[in-house]
Amino acid sequence: MKKILITGANSYIGCAFENYLKKHYPEAYEIDVVDMIDGTWREKSFCEYDVVYHVAGIAHSDNGKISEEKEKLYYSVNTDLTIETAKKAKAEGVKQFIFMSSAIVYGESAKIGKPKKIFADTPVKPANCYGDSKVQAENGIQPLSDVAFKVVILRPPMIYGKGSKGNYPTLVKFAKKLPFFPYVKNERSMLYVETLCEFVRLMIENEEEGIFWPQNKEYSNTSELVKMIGQAHGKNVRLVKGFGWLLRLISPFTGLVNKAFGNLTYDQTLSEYKEEYARYSLKETVDFTEKEI
Repeated sequence: MKKILITGANSYIGCAFENYLKKHYPEAYEIDVVDMIDGTWREKSFCEYDVVYHVAGIAHSDNGKISEEKEKLYYSVNTDLTIETAKKAKAEGVKQFIFMSSAIVYGESAKIGKPKKIFADTPVKPANCYGDSKVQAENGIQPLSDVAFKVVILRPPMIYGKGSKGNYPTLVKFAKKLPFFPYVKNERSMLYVETLCEFVRLMIENEEEGIFWPQNKEYSNTSELVKMIGQAHGKNVRLVKGFGWLLRLISPFTGLVNKAFGNLTYDQTLSEYKEEYARYSLKETVDFTEKEI
């Protein structure tokens, strides 16, 4: 039985992972969670754990310019805390450290109508301090990796599932309230939260190290996704063409347009793994998320 410490109490991903293992693999793993907010974690021994899954961090919730204080907080939590935790884990004999980075290290979505596909050789190019704080954390923990201490860096795209935050709940609101929605041709990589959980489990089981790009086995289209969400709630959202020009017109004035309708995908070969982890179609995951199943 492997012992796992999740660093970051009450985080969406941490809670989802703990619940997933307890539900599907109740006898295979022992899981503890530690709060990283008040600093008492520094007094806790990591010696008994095989794996530290570091999910503590500040999510990107800002549009436009942020304060100097908030910028410092990004680096303090997303960068410095990550590196300090990894160093403690290594010093105390933990065998594997898994860090939740993000696709944001490659910058924001492309402008509406413009392509953006990420390949293995695509360089990181953060567009803001949130993305840069993740890059700096990666740079700080990668040199710690060796035979006895394996570092795994995950760069997931948008994560969604029951109780998720960010862009997905906004699309749910649109699907529930609007009788129609603009159709825009775009592609997005996404990652269902339980698919992520299974991928992390495989990282632990196979004692992996390196950088990984998990994603769903199919891309999503924002407009079709809204329609799919509506169907899960018994509602028909009609998709209307011809709004692309208007959205392109207003996109320079708000980042929300490109965030919703811009393109951002990982090449599918980048996310292939020796064992299957993406077991569900996009429609199935939307139904799991929206329906009481």
